[in-house]
Amino acid sequence: MQVLLPIFYLPPISWFAVFLKDDAEIIFEQYENFPKQTYRNRANIYGANGKLSLIIPMNHNGTRLLKEIQTSNREKWQHIHWKSIKTAYQTSPYFEYYEDQLEGIFTFKTTSLIDFSLNALKIIQKLLKTEKAYSLNNEFFKEPTQLNYRDQLSAKTVTDFGMEEYYQSFSDKYGYLKDLSIIDLLCNKGPEALTYIKNIKIK
Repeated sequence: MQVLLPIFYLPPISWFAVFLKDDAEIIFEQYENFPKQTYRNRANIYGANGKLSLIIPMNHNGTRLLKEIQTSNREKWQHIHWKSIKTAYQTSPYFEYYEDQLEGIFTFKTTSLIDFSLNALKIIQKLLKTEKAYSLNNEFFKEPTQLNYRDQLSAKTVTDFGMEEYYQSFSDKYGYLKDLSIIDLLCNKGPEALTYIKNIKIK
């Protein structure tokens, strides 16, 4: 089964449930027009005050094609995002275990949004101990033949995928937050993260 997936920044857990499905042949969408306010340049983590969105600033150079989108480094966002992740997860059970590898996500030098996200995915796959292959599409189809997830995993609404609750660093204070970035799952579940993902009921 071929699955067309958008390329997300430190994707939510639901994205990984689709990506790591055993019978899914994954094709990443790189020719779409960049949609704003999506996971393509944002990730949600659990901060000390509740849900915190980490947003990669864009370099507005006129292009809208995702393949050509460039990040803006004026705000030193890599430093800010890494500092936010450290602050949020330094007391979680597995942060110290993964810290050096996670930091490597933010020291990677590129202005390409896609290259940054794919490098981050490579590191996350190593932490999950997976080697899922994927390919990139060659052109945009409004109605693709593949199972299409371009618009199904929204940053604006909580997914209806079936996920078990797990303990999060600040859940005593604000309760369980569903479907945060894969970073949240890794830091709180560690080696059990992959099994958790495989048990998610995809809708």
